[in-house]
Amino acid sequence: MPDAPGGTLYRGREGMWSWVAHRVTGVLIFFFLLVHVLDTSLVRVSPEAYNAIIGTYRHWIMGLGEAGLVAAVVFHAFNGVRIILVDFWAKGPKYQRVMLYVALGLFVVVMAGFLPRHLMNTFGGH
Repeated sequence: MPDAPGGTLYRGREGMWSWVAHRVTGVLIFFFLLVHVLDTSLVRVSPEAYNAIIGTYRHWIMGLGEAGLVAAVVFHAFNGVRIILVDFWAKGPKYQRVMLYVALGLFVVVMAGFLPRHLMNTFGGH
């Protein structure tokens, strides 16, 4: 594959996709935290409204949302460590692709440990 001339679009290798995924997961985590602060502060305004909102979180759709939230946090954390290593370790840029695959492997291991138990609780298979 020939090198792209200067000033053209990036060709979309692993580095670009990890960059995009890091930004997307960061924005999703931010919005979760915003909603979390708002619904938690509702307890001061109206405990009944707070209980009603918290009750909706028991729905299976919210359980899937929680799984997505955990996936976003886990990926964001492992990829963040990879970014720190790329930035501050002299050999980081050379091994950035390998570190991405390690981060993805750790992500899969953590999610494989989390998802079965969480989904059993979400869908009633205690």
